[in-house]
Amino acid sequence: MTQAQQSSCMTNLRNIGTALHLHAQDHGGKFPETTHTTSLGRAWVYALEVYLHDYDATRICPADPRREERLRAGGTSYVLNSYIFVPEIDPFGELVGPDLTKISSIPDPCNTLIAFTCSDATGTGPGNDHTHSNQWRSWNAVLRDISPGRFGGGTGNSAKGKSNYLYVDGRVESMNAATVKHRIESGINISKPPGVPGLP
Repeated sequence: MTQAQQSSCMTNLRNIGTALHLHAQDHGGKFPETTHTTSLGRAWVYALEVYLHDYDATRICPADPRREERLRAGGTSYVLNSYIFVPEIDPFGELVGPDLTKISSIPDPCNTLIAFTCSDATGTGPGNDHTHSNQWRSWNAVLRDISPGRFGGGTGNSAKGKSNYLYVDGRVESMNAATVKHRIESGINISKPPGVPGLP
């Protein structure tokens, strides 16, 4: 994949980060929801449309091999961190653990990942808008959700190449797939928000 595609993807993620913050400002500090907790029409992919200048282009990574399918289906190439966007609820509907759905509840926004480029295997519809990152205990679990080798790896599911990552503070970082793989295999879940007690 080309440098231009990677740069365009980084711009998309920055714009999504800005839109997430604008949404929070307009909604009492709360991020939009994913399809795990709300209807398709109210989930973040659609909730952010009013904050994005070029909505269709922004929600699709130019290097995504399934970009045309996702565009037609109303989906996105980007998925949000389930640690933040999918609160754990017990059988009685009560929150288990910390609620991170507000920006103010995240103690280290500079080092907390919020969005990723999705895996090639991720479904193309709008319901495929979040990770299952609390289950990233193996490299294969990571590859079911995201594409660490989207750029320069041959395939998104490669341990070669790199991918772009959005942090809560709006910063976008390019990280080598090999680095992500090493951390995961060392027992470090890169998606786990630092400084938050009670997370699995």
